[in-house]
Amino acid sequence: MVDTRGLQLLVIVTPASLTDRDAAKEVLFRLRLMHPEITIVWADSAYAGKLVTWAKKYLNRTIKTVSRPKDTSGFIVLPRRWVVERTHAWIMSARRHARDYERLVQHSETLITWAAITLMTRRITRAKKSLPRPSITPPQLAQAA
Repeated sequence: MVDTRGLQLLVIVTPASLTDRDAAKEVLFRLRLMHPEITIVWADSAYAGKLVTWAKKYLNRTIKTVSRPKDTSGFIVLPRRWVVERTHAWIMSARRHARDYERLVQHSETLITWAAITLMTRRITRAKKSLPRPSITPPQLAQAA
């Protein structure tokens, strides 16, 4: 689960035998506990149907599905969905995620979170570098000069 900027909110790793639609209930429940301020969730059109009504009834969350226009072919950037795909690409650039070496689900979730933290801290420090530097000289440098 990511926010509108592509920053990770939470991670749940599930077995391959569990469909994303079935795992979405657990993700939405955890999202409600961890981030009660989030009331609208954008999702792929595969999540439409019973999940939308379940989330509204039990979690008081609105799921808005983003579907591909019917008269298009080939690659097309879809609003909101590209943010998630971009985040996946960022996390996959971490060398450790090129292969799945982990034996425990908790290890996989932790390493994904670690990669996301690394990305977020790089974004923060990059933003700070662009700020103008103060013209005041630190006392240690003033005494040395």
